[in-house]
Amino acid sequence: MALTLYGLKNCDTCKRAMKALDAAGQTYKFVDIRAEADLAALVPEWVANVGPDLLINRRSTTWRNLSDAERARAPGALLIANPTLIKRPVIVTDTDMHVGWTREVQSILL
Repeated sequence: MALTLYGLKNCDTCKRAMKALDAAGQTYKFVDIRAEADLAALVPEWVANVGPDLLINRRSTTWRNLSDAERARAPGALLIANPTLIKRPVIVTDTDMHVGWTREVQSILL
């Protein structure tokens, strides 16, 4: 199964996910959403697949620092302009997409 993990290099949750995938012998490709990802192409697909409620991290410092006007923007445009708002990691396989590193995601991928 081809697996791509989108996240940030310094994200603790992404680091835990990569460590667990490594320990399980799972191969994956890591893509830094700030430096390497083509968010203009990816985010609309992600929003369509899982919806903005799952994808937007409303507990983040970035979210708390946004004005009400910025928060009211279309979800895709908001995430493209503020990649750190994307709940991480976003894990894409050949057939599925997962957001976050929950126990459910771990049970599916490990």
